[in-house]
Amino acid sequence: MTSTVSEKKNRWNPTVAVQKKLALLLLCAQGGITVTGSIVRVTGSGLGCNTWPNCHEGSLVPIQGAAPAIHQAIEFGNRMLTFVLVACVVAVFVAVLMAKRRRELVVHSVIQGVGVIAQAVIGGVSVLLELRWWSVAVHFLPSMVLVWLAAMLYVRIQEPDDVAPVRSYPAALRVLAALCAVGLSVVLITGTMVTGAGPHSGDSGVGMEGRLEVDIDWIAHVHAWTMYTFLAVLALLFASLLIHRVALEVRRIGWMVMVVVVIQALIGIAQYRLGVPRWSVPVHIGMSSVVVAYCSFLFTLGWRRTPKPVA
Repeated sequence: MTSTVSEKKNRWNPTVAVQKKLALLLLCAQGGITVTGSIVRVTGSGLGCNTWPNCHEGSLVPIQGAAPAIHQAIEFGNRMLTFVLVACVVAVFVAVLMAKRRRELVVHSVIQGVGVIAQAVIGGVSVLLELRWWSVAVHFLPSMVLVWLAAMLYVRIQEPDDVAPVRSYPAALRVLAALCAVGLSVVLITGTMVTGAGPHSGDSGVGMEGRLEVDIDWIAHVHAWTMYTFLAVLALLFASLLIHRVALEVRRIGWMVMVVVVIQALIGIAQYRLGVPRWSVPVHIGMSSVVVAYCSFLFTLGWRRTPKPVA
C-alpha cells in the first residue's frame, strides 16, 4: 500500500506550461529540419550518403573517401537530426499521456510520430532516386504539413480539456481562412517547382540531370503570382477580422501573418533578382516554415476552448 502511494506521488505529471514548451520545441524542430535539409541541397551534399538506410553500401556511417568529407558530414548530420525530432515527438506524447490530456492531443502527437517516420522513408527514397526534382518536392511538402499540425498542437495543448470549443470568428471567415490554407498550399507547390528548375540540384555530381525542364523565369513568375493571389485573399481575411472586432489574440496573430508573408515575398523577390545565391535558399525555406506556422495559428484560433470564468 505504501509503495503504491509512493509511486503515485513520484509519477511525472507535467504541467500545461511544460507541455507548451515541449510542443514549441517540436514545432521549432519540424521547421528547423527543413532548413538543414536546404543546407544539404545548396552545398551539393545530397548524395554525401548515397544510399538508405545505410550511409554507404554496407556502412551505416560515413566512409573515408566514399564522398567528399564535408558532403558526408552535412548529409549524415541532417539524417541524425531525425532522432532529435523523434525525441521531441516522444516527449510530447509521453507528456500528454502522463497528464491525462484529451484524446485530440494524443492523436496529434501520434500523427507527428507517424509523419516523422514517413518523412525519413521519403527522404531515403529521394536519395535512392538520385534527387529527382519531384522526389525532393514530395519530401519537402509533407514537412510543411507537419509544421502546420505542430503549430495546431501548440495552440491546442494550452487549452483546457473540460471546456467545449466555441467560434472565435464567424463561420464565413473560417471558410476564408481555409481558402488561405489552400492558397498557401499552391504557393508551396509552385515553390518546389521553382526549386526543381533552379540551379541547386542537391548534389555536386548530379548536375541538371533529373531537374524540372521548364523555363526558370516562367515558373518563377507563376510562383510569384500564386503568392500575390494568396496575399490578396489573406489581406481580405485580415480586414474582415478587424471589421468584426475579433478577439485581440486573433488580431495579433493576423498582424503577424501579414508581416511574415510580406517578408517572405520580399525574400523571394530578392532571391530571384540576385540569381538565387546559396545563402538565400535556407533563409527562404526557414521563412516558409514561419509562414506556415503563423497561418496555422490563425486558422486554429477559429475555434477556441477558453477557461471557465472563476465564480
